[in-house]
Amino acid sequence: MIQTEGLTRRYGSLLAVDDLSFEVRPGEVLGFLGPNGAGKSTTMRMLAGFVAPTAGRARICGHDVSDQPIAAKRCLGYLPEGAPLYGEMSVGGFLKFIATLRELAPERKRARLDYVIQRLQLESVLSQSIETLSKGFRRRVGLAQAILADPPVLILDEPTDGLDPNQKAEVRGLIGEMSRDKLIVISTHILEEVEAVCTRAMIIARGRCVADDTPAALAARSRYHGAVSFQVASSAELALARSGVAALPAAASVEVDERRQRVTVFPRETADLLGAVAQLVGRSDFSVRGLALEAGRLDDVFRSLTAGGR
Repeated sequence: MIQTEGLTRRYGSLLAVDDLSFEVRPGEVLGFLGPNGAGKSTTMRMLAGFVAPTAGRARICGHDVSDQPIAAKRCLGYLPEGAPLYGEMSVGGFLKFIATLRELAPERKRARLDYVIQRLQLESVLSQSIETLSKGFRRRVGLAQAILADPPVLILDEPTDGLDPNQKAEVRGLIGEMSRDKLIVISTHILEEVEAVCTRAMIIARGRCVADDTPAALAARSRYHGAVSFQVASSAELALARSGVAALPAAASVEVDERRQRVTVFPRETADLLGAVAQLVGRSDFSVRGLALEAGRLDDVFRSLTAGGR
C-alpha cells in the first residue's frame, strides 16, 4: 500500500503540502484532485522519491521512500507531470533502455515491451525520435515506461493530458484493467475521468485534504443531489416549463440554463419531485428530453471546497 504520515513540503515561505496523511490499498484507484497550485504534483513527486519532504514520511509497499529509496522505487511506476523523456532517443531505444534499468530478464523484457507497444499503439513511432513526437504520443510513451516493469503501484500525473477522445478512452480502459491487481493514484483536473475510472477521490486545497470519499458519495454532497433536470426544444417552451415546474408544491426552486435550454428543479425535503415533474410533463404542451433525477455533480462540490485557490 501507500502510506503517508504528516507529509509536508515547504519551498521557502510557501507551504505547498501541509501535514497530509492518507493510505491507499491494493485495488483502489485514487483520483487526486485540486486546483492549480494545491499541492497535487508536489505530493506525487514526494511519493515517487523525486522530491524530499520537509517533514513527515511516505512508504511504498512498506518501504520508506527516503530511507529505502531503491526498494520503494522497485515497487513503483511513475508518470511525471509533462512526461519528461530523453528527446534524442528513439521510442524503441528508450523503452529498451527503461527495461534494462528495470533489470527485466530477457524473456520478460521481450514480453513486456511487446505488451506496452501494442497496448499503447506505439508501433508506428518506434524508430522516431521522442523530440519529434506529438504531445499525445509523448504522453503514451511516458505511460509505457511507467507500466513497463508491471509494478504493483502506479502514480500517474495527468495520464490522459494531450490525448484525443479515443486515446483517452483507451487509457481509461487500461487503467481499469490494471486496477484489478494494482494500486493506482491519478492526478487529474478532468472530473469526468475521476467518475469514469476512480474508486475513490481525494480533493486537496492549499496543501491540505478537504474531502476523501468515493466519487459518488462526494457528488451526493452537491446541491444538485436529488434535483430533477430536463431539456426542452425552444426558448418559448423554456419559459412554459419554468413557470410550470415553479408552481409545483414539491419544487423549492428552479434553475434555468438558457443556452442549453435546460431546466433544473430543486426539491423540498422529502418531496417526490421526479414523480411530480413527470406528471406535469405528461399533461403539458412542451416536449421534454433527458428527464432525470440527478445523483449530484462532482464539479459543484469541487468548486465549493476549493473556492479561493491558494
